Amino acid sequence: MPYMHKKSIAEDQASGLRRMNRQKVKVISVTGGKGGVGKTNITLNLAMALAQMGKKVLVLDADLGLANCDVMLGLRVERNLSHVLSGKASLDDILVEGPFGIKIVPATSGNQDMTELSPVEHASLIRAFSELETPIDVLLVDTAAGISDMVLSFSRASQDVLVVVCDEPSSITDAYALMKILSRDHGVEKFKIVANMVRSSKEGLELFAKLTRVTDRFLDVTLELVATVPQDENVRRAARKQKAFIDAYPTTAASMAVKALALKAAKWPLPENASGHLEFFLEQLVQPQSE
Repeated sequence: MPYMHKKSIAEDQASGLRRMNRQKVKVISVTGGKGGVGKTNITLNLAMALAQMGKKVLVLDADLGLANCDVMLGLRVERNLSHVLSGKASLDDILVEGPFGIKIVPATSGNQDMTELSPVEHASLIRAFSELETPIDVLLVDTAAGISDMVLSFSRASQDVLVVVCDEPSSITDAYALMKILSRDHGVEKFKIVANMVRSSKEGLELFAKLTRVTDRFLDVTLELVATVPQDENVRRAARKQKAFIDAYPTTAASMAVKALALKAAKWPLPENASGHLEFFLEQLVQPQSE
């Protein structure tokens, strides 16, 4: 990768942002800390539920080294984000269309170089989004597991942070660790919680209570329980078919829960200032990490 002076990078990013259409976009990051909590499943099904409501939805598969959004839906991907960053394709060129018209930005799988982007590659990402011609209303960012710099960057730049948890001690611990770093180091104060794979609404409320007991004691944050998604055998059946459960089983309990979440998400307000615009998200994405 050629060397680029920091000033040149900043100028490149700024010129890209000036070219961008000032479309207001709701940016939601879906994260969780721990792997295996159903984060990608929630992202894709929420995307489709919003699309069914008439929203133009773009899903950014931000697990840049172990992408799986396309695999979960059985989609054929010929080019991915690495081709954009290398200048071989535009962002519009690599978009893959999924069920109900959602668009997906496919990342790479098994490419460790993609897990930590250099400043030059960050600038390429900005430029790619600045030239995006596909209109979107909602950008859903499916982050990687863990608390890497990339996960933190996407989460702190989003307008809403959706934290997916399940009723396992490690899930609660990892979700807490993620929120601690985001609040302490990056000023994120509000988190929306999805209790996933719970056996009942009561269990979902109890899971939320466990989480809030810890955060209330140690963190200065506000949590909101926005969905309880039940454990549902049809979720596994859909996965085996490489389909989203909201597509394969639209009336199953998990589908109804995600549709209810989509109704809420559609009403989450967009900031009236610059932070309601896509370029603000991208500007925040490349801000230096707090010391």
